[in-house]
Amino acid sequence: MNWLHSAVVIIHLLIAAAIVALVLLQRGKGADAGAGFGAGASGTVFGARGSASFLSRTTATLAALFIATSLGLAYMGGRAPAAPKSVIDRVNLQDKAPELPATTPAAPPATGQTTDNQAVEKSSEPAPQPAPSEPPKQ
Repeated sequence: MNWLHSAVVIIHLLIAAAIVALVLLQRGKGADAGAGFGAGASGTVFGARGSASFLSRTTATLAALFIATSLGLAYMGGRAPAAPKSVIDRVNLQDKAPELPATTPAAPPATGQTTDNQAVEKSSEPAPQPAPSEPPKQ
């Protein structure tokens, strides 16, 4: 894993944690009913309009960043692995190298045919001498 991939994973996790925190901080739609009974001043920390606009904008921005980092990680994960950087990685790659296929012996020749090896063997044998059919004349 290269340094860029590690950095994007860390940013991705921080954004995810921030989104969870912001969603938990936000009030639901039913929380406005309490404002009529004296709880109206509780939303003045973030301004006159309350926390809804600030927290919802921040949540939307973090959600967009979360999607961007998700797409970036998907792209980086789909690419081919980089070249080995250490000696141990090179050794591991050599162990995984495919073995060469074993050579298969040639098929035996058909009847009546000779191979090169058989022709050499036959030529090394002495040629048979023809038997004299007639006695020599004197």
